[in-house]
Amino acid sequence: MTASLTDLHAAYDAQLRTKRLWTATGLLIFVLLLVAGFLTANDRNAGGFLQGIPNVFDFPADVVTEAIARAPELPGLVIRYLPSLAETVNIAAAATLIGAAIAAALAFLVTRGLAPAPWAVAPIRRLLDTLRAVPEIVIALILIFVLGGGPVPAMIAIALHTTGALGKLFSEVAENAPLGAVEGLRSVGASWPQRMLFGVLPQVAPNWLSYALLRFEINIRASAILGFVGAGGIGYDLRNAMSWGQGRFAEAAAIFILLFATIVIVDQIGSAIRERLTKGAAL
Repeated sequence: MTASLTDLHAAYDAQLRTKRLWTATGLLIFVLLLVAGFLTANDRNAGGFLQGIPNVFDFPADVVTEAIARAPELPGLVIRYLPSLAETVNIAAAATLIGAAIAAALAFLVTRGLAPAPWAVAPIRRLLDTLRAVPEIVIALILIFVLGGGPVPAMIAIALHTTGALGKLFSEVAENAPLGAVEGLRSVGASWPQRMLFGVLPQVAPNWLSYALLRFEINIRASAILGFVGAGGIGYDLRNAMSWGQGRFAEAAAIFILLFATIVIVDQIGSAIRERLTKGAAL
């Protein structure tokens, strides 16, 4: 008995050493690839990264200095850019609604145990993976080339990415839903849409709404970023203010203040709603 325990401990120690060896090897390879990639990128950039590090804080310092010097003008500048902020929030809201609606429909089609056509689960999952893998900015650049600049390409790009992200999250929530209600509805002859609508949706709706609110916060940031590539909204104004350089940094500061305040407010409201939903409290 003692010999068998000794052999067991020895085998465990050997497996542990092997695991640590492979982990260390993988970490070393990752570090080497990271360093090699950085050196390659730095060389292709004429070796300017390391030399430019001392200048990293020049732009923030210039923005803060000019914003302080023109502090009395900031409230008026904030009011001036409110319509652009509203456009950015509208883009994010519309994209979230469209993406969440499509994701909800596809989630039922890819959820194991609920899908009406099991053969379609894998193709639809790959479609969601593709939508989730392609960055919004890549989709937006393609759409801007086809449709021209404006909020529509940004909305479509964010909606497609939202569909991929929420489709996966929604399906995972649906997979964990108890199937007792579904089986009960099946026993009385309910159709597949009726089983999903009355047996599954009431159970997953709080978590689905929670994920959609979280995605809305993310989409506001994405909408602002897409403005830099000509997709409209407050990001477009920020790019123009930064491009003009000194003399327009106060406008950039006002836009930064608006974006920061909006993201904080939306984050706090979304967090409060999600907490109430997940804890089952009444809104």
